Amino acid sequence: RVQLGESGGGSVQAGESLTLSCTVSSYTRGPLCLAWFRQSPGKGRESVAALDTDGTTTYVNPVKGRFTISLDTVKNTLYLQMNNLNPEDTALYYCAARRGYCSPFTPRNWDTWGQGTQVTVSS
Repeated sequence: RVQLGESGGGSVQAGESLTLSCTVSSYTRGPLCLAWFRQSPGKGRESVAALDTDGTTTYVNPVKGRFTISLDTVKNTLYLQMNNLNPEDTALYYCAARRGYCSPFTPRNWDTWGQGTQVTVSS
């Protein structure tokens, strides 16, 4: 079973950048979808970005053009580069993995979740 470990959260000002990291271990073979989700107080968990084994990326509209998901296969680390952050991006961010493909990209049916890392953006 894939194991995940996140880091990189913090507090920043609006307009600044932050990079989240998620180490991926115990992965064997086959298609694997890696993704980032977030959850704000009082809201449900929402999709942010996903990365398929073939390199296809998916972004939700609120983060398109500002966030970039990537995977370093040497370090086995998934990243979420977040630029031009705004207070609406404040949330607990989770990485997740599941065997297979990313579509449909919803918070349901994931094999493994990270513990979450907090991102706070002040205006």
